[in-house]
Amino acid sequence: MTPDAWRAKGDVFDWRGERIFFRSAGRGEPVVLIHGFPTASWDWAPLWPALVEHYRVLVLDLIGFGFSAKPRDFAYSIFAQADLVGALLAREQVTRYHLVAHDYGLTVAQELLARQRDGAAAPRITSVCLLNGGMFPEAHRPLVTQKLLASPLGPLVARFSSYRMFARAMRGIWGRHPVSDAELGAMWQLVTTHDGLRVMPELIGYLAERRRHRERWVGALVGATVPVRFIAGLVDPISGAHMVARYRELVSNPDVVELAGVGHYPQLEAPGDVERALLEQLARAA
Repeated sequence: MTPDAWRAKGDVFDWRGERIFFRSAGRGEPVVLIHGFPTASWDWAPLWPALVEHYRVLVLDLIGFGFSAKPRDFAYSIFAQADLVGALLAREQVTRYHLVAHDYGLTVAQELLARQRDGAAAPRITSVCLLNGGMFPEAHRPLVTQKLLASPLGPLVARFSSYRMFARAMRGIWGRHPVSDAELGAMWQLVTTHDGLRVMPELIGYLAERRRHRERWVGALVGATVPVRFIAGLVDPISGAHMVARYRELVSNPDVVELAGVGHYPQLEAPGDVERALLEQLARAA
C-alpha cells in the first residue's frame, strides 16, 4: 500500500492546535500501534489486515512525523508524544488496550508504562509488544547521521539531506531481504511531507531524553506488571542482537522472539513472522 492510499483511509483530529493523522478500524479489544523514527504509521500497513480482522486497531502519526503537523515552534519530547497518544485514546473512548511499539515509539510506550506504574487513571495497558528500539540507551548504537542530527550541526545536516543519503542509511539497517525502491520512496515521502526535514533536529532530541530519563523508562519496562514480548530483528546494527542480550540481562523471564537475518524494521522485512508472534501474544494476553 502506498502512503497516499494509507492516508486516504485515515482521518485527522485537532490536538493543541495541530492536525494529527490517525486511522481506526476493526472490532474487538483495542490495539494501539506506535511507529518509529523517522517514518510514520504507514510502517504498520503489512500487519493491518490481519490485526483488524480480530481487533479494533488504532494508529496515528506522532506530531512531527508522516502526515501529521510538523510545527517548527513545538516543544518535541517523548512526554508530549505520550500525551498525544492519550488524547487519541480519550477521543476514541478507549479504556483498556494492548500496546505495540517500534523504535522511537518504543520509548513512548515506556513512558506510558511509567505513567501506569505511577497510578495514572488514564486508559490501562493490558499487554505490550516491542519491536527493535533503544529501550536501554547504554546498548543503543545510533547511526552516524543520527549523531550528526543530534549535534549542533543538526540544522545544517537536515537542510542538506537528500534522498540518496536517506536511502543509503536505510539500506544499512535492513537485513537479508533488501529494502525495495518502493519502500524507500514511501519512507522518504513520509519524512519530507510538510517540509519534515526541518524538524528532524528537534525530533532527534529523544536520544538525549533516553539518557536523562533512563531510570524512569528502564524501570517501567523492567518492572512491568503486564505481559511484555520483544520481537527482535537480530542483524539490526542499531538495536539488534546486542539489545536482545541486554534485555535478557535486565528483564526477568524475558519473552523474546528472535528473527534471524532481519534488521531494524521487522514489520516491513518479515511481516509474516511478526504477525504470528504478535497475534500469539495478543491472544495469550486476552
